[in-house]
Amino acid sequence: MTTPPGYPADFVPLRTDRLTLRPLRAEDATALHRLVNDWEVAKTLARVPFPYKRSLADEWILSTWAQIAAGEAWHLAIVGEEPGPDGPAETLIGCVALTLDADRRQAELGYWVGRRYWGHGVATEAAGRLCRWALAQLEITGIHASALRDNARSAAVLRRLGFRPAGEAMQTFLSRGAPMPVNLFHGGREELTGDAGPAAGAAAAPLAGPPLMLVAAVALVDADGRVLLARRPEGKPLAGLWEFPGGKVKPGETPEAALIRELKEELDIDVSASCLAPFTFASHAYEKFHLMMPLYLCRKWGGTVRAVEGQALAWVRPKQFGGYAMPPADRPLVAMLQDFL
Repeated sequence: MTTPPGYPADFVPLRTDRLTLRPLRAEDATALHRLVNDWEVAKTLARVPFPYKRSLADEWILSTWAQIAAGEAWHLAIVGEEPGPDGPAETLIGCVALTLDADRRQAELGYWVGRRYWGHGVATEAAGRLCRWALAQLEITGIHASALRDNARSAAVLRRLGFRPAGEAMQTFLSRGAPMPVNLFHGGREELTGDAGPAAGAAAAPLAGPPLMLVAAVALVDADGRVLLARRPEGKPLAGLWEFPGGKVKPGETPEAALIRELKEELDIDVSASCLAPFTFASHAYEKFHLMMPLYLCRKWGGTVRAVEGQALAWVRPKQFGGYAMPPADRPLVAMLQDFL
C-alpha cells in the first residue's frame, strides 16, 4: 500500500493482546461511516452529528493526520482481526483519541466502539493502552474524560481504567442538538498506570499499617558534574516520570547489592560496593505502601551507560532538575543534590 502524502507513517502502532491502535487510513472511511452512523453509537458522542454523512468520514480522517503531525491530538483506529476467506483479515472496530488541552499539560480521552463489538472489553483495552502510552511519552500530568449521565457502560469503562469522578457539567452533543448532562472523570499518573505496590521480591515489613517497601537509588555523576536520570517506561507505575536509577531490594539483599544488580540489568554498567557512597534517603507515604529509599552517590563505574530496557536517559545538571517531572519520593532529594553538587 502506498502511503499517501501527510499520513503519519512515523507513528508506531500501539498493540494489545487483541488489538492494534494505528492512525486512520483513507480506506477506513467506509467502515468508519458504517459503524458510527448508528444512533446507538452516535448519541453517546458529543462531536459527532447524526445522521453522519459519508463525506464527513473522508474529511475527518484527513484532519486527524494533521493533528498527529502537529502533536495536538491522536485519533487512532481500533483494529482487530476477523476470519476471512484468505485467513485473518484486519477489521475496524472503533476509534480512540487523546487531545491535548491548550496548556498541553492535560489531555482529554475519547472513544467509541461499533455496536456489534460491545460487551467484549474493547473500549477498556484500547483506552487503557492509549492512556499508558500518553503518560509515558507525552509531557502531560493527567487525563480527563466525560460520559453522559445515563451512559453507565462508558462510566464503568473509565472507572475500570482508574479514573475518578470529578463532578458534573452540561455538554453540547451534536448528535442530539442540545446540551446534555455529563459526569466528569479525571485520572493522574498514579491512578492510570497503577501504583507501585509491593510486588514479589519486595522487602516489606509485617506491620499493621501500610507495608514498607525498600528501594535503593543512585545518583550517577559524570566527569562534568551531570547526574543521570531515567524515564520510567510505559507499563511501569508512574510511567513518564524521571527518576534516579535503582530498584526494589529483594529479600536477602543489601541496598548496595540491589543497586549493583539493577545497574547491570538496566544500564549495563558494573559498579562495586566501594564506589557507592550513602548520601541521603527519602521516606514517602503512597496510598497503599510506605516507601523508604536510600540514595547513593557514584562517580566511578565500568562500561558505557546504555538503556538496556529501552528507557529514555538524560544527563542533567543539578540546577536543571526542575525541568524534569519526578515521582513524589524523588523530589525532596533534588534540593540536597543541588546543594552538594
